[in-house]
Amino acid sequence: MSVRGLTIRLGDEADGPAVIAMFDEAVAWLVERGQTGQWGATPFSERPGIRERVYGFKTGGGLHIAEAKGEPVGVLVVGPAPAYAPAAPLPELYIILLISSRRLIGRGIGGALVNKAIEIAYEREAEVLRVDCWAHAPGLVRWYEKQGFTRSSRFELNGWQGQIFTMEL
Repeated sequence: MSVRGLTIRLGDEADGPAVIAMFDEAVAWLVERGQTGQWGATPFSERPGIRERVYGFKTGGGLHIAEAKGEPVGVLVVGPAPAYAPAAPLPELYIILLISSRRLIGRGIGGALVNKAIEIAYEREAEVLRVDCWAHAPGLVRWYEKQGFTRSSRFELNGWQGQIFTMEL
């Protein structure tokens, strides 16, 4: 089942509150499931520096917002790989953030955002699309594999275990 009328548009400064709300929704959903290892238990709206970080997502044309009936239901941020990710041997695009509304889980929003990232990667002449997630979330790991990614490496960042995925384009 997919969300009818889903559109994905370039984000701007006005989307900051919606992005933070999507983070908060995701954190609450994870906490309900006892998965605080991914993003902790503190809502992002209560974290210092989050507004600046969200504003930074806009730079470089990397922020995209999925909407259904004019309501934000997903966030995609793409750009260069974060410093913790080992260098890719080919030109790449990195999915820095992908969140979809937990209220609409299973409706294809995340898959649509991955497809948008693939489209952007082709436009930017990338040969590889990469993304990472918490390595101890088996459902999320399987989801990325179902999207066409393969596990390529793992990393640790201040005790947080991450799994990097690669998709050759």
